[in-house]
Amino acid sequence: MKKTVLMICALLALGACSTSKDAEHLTAEQLYARGYKQLNKTSYAKAAETFEKVELEHPYSKWATKAKLMGAYAYYKDQNYDDAVMALDRFIKYHPGNKDIAYAYYMRGLCYYEQIVGIERDQENTRRAEEAFNQVIARFPDTRYAEDARRKQNLIRDHLAGQEMEVGRFYLRQKNYLSALNRFSEVVNHYQTTGHIEEALYRQAEVYKILGLNKERQDAVKVLGYNYPDSKWYKRAQEL
Repeated sequence: MKKTVLMICALLALGACSTSKDAEHLTAEQLYARGYKQLNKTSYAKAAETFEKVELEHPYSKWATKAKLMGAYAYYKDQNYDDAVMALDRFIKYHPGNKDIAYAYYMRGLCYYEQIVGIERDQENTRRAEEAFNQVIARFPDTRYAEDARRKQNLIRDHLAGQEMEVGRFYLRQKNYLSALNRFSEVVNHYQTTGHIEEALYRQAEVYKILGLNKERQDAVKVLGYNYPDSKWYKRAQEL
């Protein structure tokens, strides 16, 4: 009797293992569908893992190519930006002619864009976002991705200009006038379309006055007055 019970248990255990094994032996399409379902349920980490399985278990199927991009998107939604960028880099490298290549470049920019921090902190991701969106605009100028990249570039440039101004003001308070002037001049020379240009011109004039460079001060005030005659910074500059 005991032997019979043991044999039944063993058979059931083997059956369970076999069923479990068969259940996991999914086709590329089935795996992809599972990942897509997990993505819709906001199980982003699980979805990314499932899409990676498509690549690993069915590397030559059409679903593997789709899974690369969807896996990157799942990582992005999970705020796992490093893995998202790595997945996107692979997609861009191995599928440069894919119909979704513009989206891959755009999403790469988004990964850096989402990591932009306050102007008082390091702006490495801001610069990477700027570079990535520049590639989208240059490579795919007539796409909706390029259109949105241009909008985001304006915000990025304003952010970078803001950091230059923040550092410049710090140097000015520390009476490190040449370093302050370099920062304000960077904004005047390279961020002319941002909202910081008026103050940058004023700060230039302010530092020139401190350094006794009257001609340069007058030139900065003239440029400010010519372009922004109604600016509060021009009124302050006239008082210099």
